[in-house]
Amino acid sequence: MGISGLALAWRVAAHQYGVGALVSDFASSLAIGLFVILAVSYLCKAIRYPQAVLGEFRHPIAGNFFGTVPIAVLLISSLIAPVAPVLAEVVWTVGSIATIVLAFTIFSRLVKGEIDAGHALPAWLIPGVATLDIAVAGGTLPMEWARELNIFSLAIGTIIALVFFTMIVSRLIHHDKLPSNMVPSLMIMIAPFEVGFLAYTNFTREIDAFAAVLFYFGLFLFLALFGKVFRRSIPFTAGWWGVSFPVAALTNAALKYAEATKVWPLAVLALVLLAFLTVVIVVLLVRTIRSLTNGQLLSGR
Repeated sequence: MGISGLALAWRVAAHQYGVGALVSDFASSLAIGLFVILAVSYLCKAIRYPQAVLGEFRHPIAGNFFGTVPIAVLLISSLIAPVAPVLAEVVWTVGSIATIVLAFTIFSRLVKGEIDAGHALPAWLIPGVATLDIAVAGGTLPMEWARELNIFSLAIGTIIALVFFTMIVSRLIHHDKLPSNMVPSLMIMIAPFEVGFLAYTNFTREIDAFAAVLFYFGLFLFLALFGKVFRRSIPFTAGWWGVSFPVAALTNAALKYAEATKVWPLAVLALVLLAFLTVVIVVLLVRTIRSLTNGQLLSGR
């Protein structure tokens, strides 16, 4: 998700600033390749250890991360759209159906009751953000049924994200602070607002005051959470990848907003965020490869 967001951000930058498409093309290929590897690997795990996968899916926190799969599918549809538009529509349709089914499943499970309020963590936002990504990737598709599906997904994602965001803030205020390995997930909280901005503007094809409110509140959250998340005292785990997609969403939103407003400080901000996102992805890749080669990544610790 994060690498796909990086590829899309550099694609926008190439269009706006003429920086060339090399980075975007490389990141697109890397994102698609890694998705295939991870999808096949997890499918093998599901076949060999079905009870373990079922347990992860039913977990009140970990189960929400299954929403990252359809998000990745939707983003990949955007990556391949310029070279294979028909295939992109097929991939987007598959991703949209999977996203809505998952959103219904997760929400239905939660409203059964007996869920610990302490489990209201930023990961709860992922299924809602996933439905917003339907409009991010398919907001401009010409089919009439796609328009209605985009409105449907915007409705689901907007309300779920706002309700869950309120519950998560309440949990952060009234319960124990997060353990250090979960602190990076705080950055997920900016995703509903920046992804919401992208979804809304892609669908309406304009940037109005409501879109600006979404963008600026997401930016406010990023600045407020930055010092809490990006600290050297927090040990590196795979959970650090949770910062990549929200920052990518913010960067893409900033590039789009800066292009619409033509205000130079916003253009500078967008370019600074693009540079920051690129560094974050590179560092995460290097740290992940190092952790994988020394055996720590898959050790379960």
